[in-house]
Amino acid sequence: MILASLPFAIGIVMLGLGLSLTLDDFRRVGQYPKAAVYALLCQMVLLPAICFGVVLAFGLPPELAVGMLLVAASPGGPTANLFSHLFGGNVALNVTLTAINSVLAVVALPIVVNLSAGYFLSDGAALGLQFDKVLQVFLMVLVPVAVGMLVRAGAPEAARRLNLPVRVLSVVVLVGVIYAVLYAERENLVGYFVSVGLAALVFNIVSLLIGYGVPRLAGVDHRAATAAGFEIGIHNTALAITVALSPMLLNSAQIAIPGAVYGIVMFFTATGFGWLISRRARRPVAETS
Repeated sequence: MILASLPFAIGIVMLGLGLSLTLDDFRRVGQYPKAAVYALLCQMVLLPAICFGVVLAFGLPPELAVGMLLVAASPGGPTANLFSHLFGGNVALNVTLTAINSVLAVVALPIVVNLSAGYFLSDGAALGLQFDKVLQVFLMVLVPVAVGMLVRAGAPEAARRLNLPVRVLSVVVLVGVIYAVLYAERENLVGYFVSVGLAALVFNIVSLLIGYGVPRLAGVDHRAATAAGFEIGIHNTALAITVALSPMLLNSAQIAIPGAVYGIVMFFTATGFGWLISRRARRPVAETS
């Protein structure tokens, strides 16, 4: 029952994202070209490469390795926008990056799954870039987003009223899918956490630092770099878990485990990261006053 409802669950999450988006969010990338380009390069190029290195360094079992790379390929989610708002990031840039990343995920997720499964799994060829699987990822990700955007454009008052309930439901869905994964694998849970917990923690911290540090080194201002850091460090783990668990896609609770672990870890690391960079940003002001 839970597995059968997963596509609908992720549809709710992506619908909530769509209700918060307009076409201007896509056009706005022109206002932050440098920040957007560096953030997207980090997301699309650096993160999978870094995650691959982390997976090899920790010697993860094949299914957990594929699950970690699936997390790396997942876009940022609404939670990234929340953390960015709490710690002084450029939320408009977050929304723009989330919108673009959600579109790119339709291509990125099947590519990463194809390459990682082919490398780590003996039957990886069976998980390749079949058209029907790409189509299912497309339907799960973009169609609910498009519906939400249409509601926002055609009935803005209804979208405003729906926004909070759908966001709350999205959090419930995230907690629910994580619980479903952990419950399904409860007998092996301790071993999985030992195997993947530290790898997920390291990858999460590196992702946050890369997301903030690379734009800063490129001359991007603190608020935009903060937005990029959260966008790259906080992933839509509900999407990763759904792709892993769905019987029509990967159909593997083991591949879903890294998403569940990362979904728990990222809340603590993101809070610590936000506190550190906001404190660091205030320090020069304190010293000159």
